[in-house]
Amino acid sequence: MASFSIEDFVGNGSLKELIPKLIDEGWDDIPTLKLMNSEDMDDLGMTRQQKDALEIRSYLHDRSLMQYGDQLEASSKGLHELLNFGNTNLSAQLGMKRGHIARFMDKTNACCGDPLPLRRRNPLPSRNNSIYKSELSSLNSRKLKSISSKSYNLSLEQSMASFKIKEGYVFKGIVASMPAEPIGCGCVQLQPPPIVEKVAPYSIVENIYVQKLTPEYKIGMERLIKTKAPPMKASELWREKPAILLCIRRPGCIMCRAEAHQLYSKKPIFDALGVQLLAVLHEHIESEVKDFWPRYWGGAVLFDKGQEFFKALGGGKLLKDKFISGFLLNPRAIANYKRAKAVGVEQNFKGEGEIKGGLFIVGRGKSGIAYQFIERNFGDWAPVAEIIEICTRIQNFQLNQSVSIKSFKEEEE
Repeated sequence: MASFSIEDFVGNGSLKELIPKLIDEGWDDIPTLKLMNSEDMDDLGMTRQQKDALEIRSYLHDRSLMQYGDQLEASSKGLHELLNFGNTNLSAQLGMKRGHIARFMDKTNACCGDPLPLRRRNPLPSRNNSIYKSELSSLNSRKLKSISSKSYNLSLEQSMASFKIKEGYVFKGIVASMPAEPIGCGCVQLQPPPIVEKVAPYSIVENIYVQKLTPEYKIGMERLIKTKAPPMKASELWREKPAILLCIRRPGCIMCRAEAHQLYSKKPIFDALGVQLLAVLHEHIESEVKDFWPRYWGGAVLFDKGQEFFKALGGGKLLKDKFISGFLLNPRAIANYKRAKAVGVEQNFKGEGEIKGGLFIVGRGKSGIAYQFIERNFGDWAPVAEIIEICTRIQNFQLNQSVSIKSFKEEEE
């Protein structure tokens, strides 16, 4: 699976010398960088070689084929030429394996899930026609304000439209993931662990203390916080900005890494919606944090020493399952494992892996928990479409509040 580390993304190619300028202009994480349009490239003064390199590496990143980045860039061919280069030439001249050639030639498939739209070279509609108008820009990060591309917001609109919840859709989150069903095979039938029927009370999660292990990843920053951060009240994290908290069962788990990767790959969407991405661990093994961040996850990583977020998911107690009953005898968990393995995620078996995770979406300030998803089966993921839908509702609510407050002040004056 492709890494979110800038060193891995640019390799030894022509983009390396461009890193300082990318930082200055706000293109400081991989998901955002991949949305860059030819107009943005011109503004940065990129050479033809650098433009081709970015297009090639973005395409490879979506297909977990970054190991070929340097070879393909050194060929001096553009992406279109490479896609028409032929299987034999890709193998003989560029050293690409046959299985990887099939993945490379499949223009519709991406290993990290639904990819963000490819950059377009033709002129695009004005930003004024976008859904991201002045009210929204006030909620966005400094980065989005610094990126002036006319196509950037259109690409986000297209990506968000692909996750639109249709009428009649039944949410898998809010309370739990999927309906309960017996686990096992043949005459051995085990009942799944009970799942709470209510979203955790906000009064519990706001008083949880966490320790920040890593900041949000930006190009050119230190890999880890050198000084040990003191514990902080979790509510401080979303005091000014809504947050998605991904509670990770084990950062070395193949399914946890795949979930984190596919969620963080949508970061430009969450940036536009004014929502921050946070990962929560219930165990601190420094080597595991270094392997996990920023390769699979570029958001901040938090340590929940008391495992309080994980207890909140279970209604006050940890949701746990054994390896045999929860994985080997559970068809859904096996299917989840195969899904993660298919996208090329590496794994290890370090740490405690029986405590189940999940996901919270918490509104700004004291507005409460908007969404909760529980990892009922090992490897269950909160559907991205549901997460985006809830974040969109939070954003709309905030915009309506801002408009109401503005109208009230104008009436008073």
